[in-house]
Amino acid sequence: MQVEYHKYHSPRLHQGFELKVYGHDGRPVVVFPSQDGRFFDFESWGMIEALSRHIGAGAIKVFAIDGRDWESWTDKHKHPHDRAKRADEYDAAILHEAIPFVRQHSRMRHPRDMIFTGCSMGAFHAMNFFLRHPGTADTVIALSGVYQLRTHLGDYMDDRVYFHSPLNYLASLSDHHLLELYRQSRIVLCCGQGRWEEECLDDTRRLSALLAAKGVNHWLDEWGNDVDHDWPWWRKHLPYFLDKLGV
Repeated sequence: MQVEYHKYHSPRLHQGFELKVYGHDGRPVVVFPSQDGRFFDFESWGMIEALSRHIGAGAIKVFAIDGRDWESWTDKHKHPHDRAKRADEYDAAILHEAIPFVRQHSRMRHPRDMIFTGCSMGAFHAMNFFLRHPGTADTVIALSGVYQLRTHLGDYMDDRVYFHSPLNYLASLSDHHLLELYRQSRIVLCCGQGRWEEECLDDTRRLSALLAAKGVNHWLDEWGNDVDHDWPWWRKHLPYFLDKLGV
């Protein structure tokens, strides 16, 4: 398997940014790391091995990007407004730096020919980024996500936080262009019903209801009571959904 490591200076984060690329060809799959995670975690937790069939066949090329939770949502030493400001900078770095890198590296012919995914808080990041910037991808696979920020910020809310909380901003969204892009996309929401999935399952169902109310077709897939919030199950989920989507 072809593996590349890249590091560049991010002018929007004002520091180095790292990512790894797995594969020689195929649809680009951008992986957002889980809470406080790094670009190498997807490999470390066995997810690259779980996707080896797809990667080896040239069906996908995986881009595991770095996170910045520890400087934003999980940094308890900062005021919530400042955490959201750092999240805005991370969002801008992905949009204006990482995504163009992915497009160039993959020689993409269509700007939306991309898949976003992530597990746990990575699912939050993947879904949030997709909903904010649906012109960047046509597929999102969100595994066991929570789609608001109460866990980290409590009841605090301001404009910056609001527009990073899908369960808040999607409810009042009326932008026709954004909604049409959602409707032209493949959206997968998956969650187990086992240990540690209670909050994720509730948020997943709420997000599904909001999408349905907006006329956005999507795939809500609730796995069984034995399916826990843990990597062994996510290693099963992602190849399964790629196969079902015909990737």
